Amino acid sequence: MVVIFALVSAVLLALFGALHWYVWRRLIRDTTPKGSLLRRAGSVVFVAGPLLSMGAMTAEGDGVPFLLQQVLAWPGYLWMALFLYLLLALLVGEALRPALRRWIARRSSGTDTRQQVPTTAPSTEAQATDSGVEELDSAREPLSATAHRGDSDAARGSAGPVTVLDPPPAPDPTPSTGTSSTGPSRRLFVSRVVGGAAAAVAVGTVGHGTYGVLRGPKVKRLTVPLARLPRSAHGFRIAVVSDIHVGPILGRGFAQRVVDTINATQPDLIAVVGDLVDGSAENLAPAVEPLAQLRARHGTYFVTGNHEYISGAEPWIEKVRDLGLRPLENARTELPAFDLAGVNDVRGEEEDQGPDFSKALGDRDRSRTSVLLAHQPVVIEDAVRHGVDLQLSGHTHGGQLWPGNYLAELANPTVAGLERYGDTQLYVSRGAGVWGPPVRVGAPSDITVVQLASRQA
Repeated sequence: MVVIFALVSAVLLALFGALHWYVWRRLIRDTTPKGSLLRRAGSVVFVAGPLLSMGAMTAEGDGVPFLLQQVLAWPGYLWMALFLYLLLALLVGEALRPALRRWIARRSSGTDTRQQVPTTAPSTEAQATDSGVEELDSAREPLSATAHRGDSDAARGSAGPVTVLDPPPAPDPTPSTGTSSTGPSRRLFVSRVVGGAAAAVAVGTVGHGTYGVLRGPKVKRLTVPLARLPRSAHGFRIAVVSDIHVGPILGRGFAQRVVDTINATQPDLIAVVGDLVDGSAENLAPAVEPLAQLRARHGTYFVTGNHEYISGAEPWIEKVRDLGLRPLENARTELPAFDLAGVNDVRGEEEDQGPDFSKALGDRDRSRTSVLLAHQPVVIEDAVRHGVDLQLSGHTHGGQLWPGNYLAELANPTVAGLERYGDTQLYVSRGAGVWGPPVRVGAPSDITVVQLASRQA
């Protein structure tokens, strides 16, 4: 097992290095003069970037000072996002390079053809005649001089020397800017156009995605009809928030924005469906204090996500309880109109604290509507078997960074939005925060207000 792990790690490290070398070559080496300041600076960036990324990922382990985690997280994870879109943009550029070269070659050949046309070409027939006369006269002049000289010599009784004019030198067919100079200059131009466009696209994409994260999640509203929901609960609003990921990157200020956004919706109930934090309760206790300000008529409920078990689930469950949130650890509470249940995340199975649907839903009255809080969508089949009407989940981030949504589809039944599985509906939030790079592309963060609708209304 150790040997396999070492081999896999070596292959991944080699691939990581090879991709960085490719991007460096296209973006730095092919566009800058050898030994120039720009090349040296770009090379330093391409060495420091991956080192910071690996440092940021390594620093997430236990025992690393939280301040060091914060110092490494921003530049390290931002580089990961920037490198991803540099790589994708340059790969697209590879497909465009041949077309760009052909276009430049056509324009250049057209320019060379125009340069071969005389700049003072005759414009009228008279000009052409005059030109022909001038050429004839210039041709006759040396011949007349030679003939006169010959007659004079003959009169003296001796043959005089005949002067033979050398033909004018043939024009050099090679242009002044030959292939040896034109070729490399064209390649440099194409490399700079493709590299500059790739850099602009990558920086713009990452910049916009980072701004969207720091601005905070937007409110999304969704109406979900439930067949067994009584008329008295028609219009009941649940504010669903997942994947806040308070940690080295998103701190107390971000948590406060999330709380303010939720409270502004004035929900009847708040559901925090896992991955609240990225870090220990000791380090992040001050950052999550704003959660104590959450207000809803029927309270705020919490279930664990996989990152709670990575960060230490037990201390965090106690912490959220101190903040006024009600943890549902494979448990259920009966509200006036429906049952609200919650199960632990599947990551808890490693600590014998995984989801227990029988404990949470086994002995309930199935004539009542049931709403389940479960961090990961993958437990939807268990929810269907236990007669759940609506499951609220997160975990996927909607893919967070395009094209990550395609990878997320391989591991999750639903990546984002509302879908039906038998008699059970599953809603998956894209989440409020981020994990890893503080960037979202194609998967904007959200807080969803789910409004329950009774078919009897």
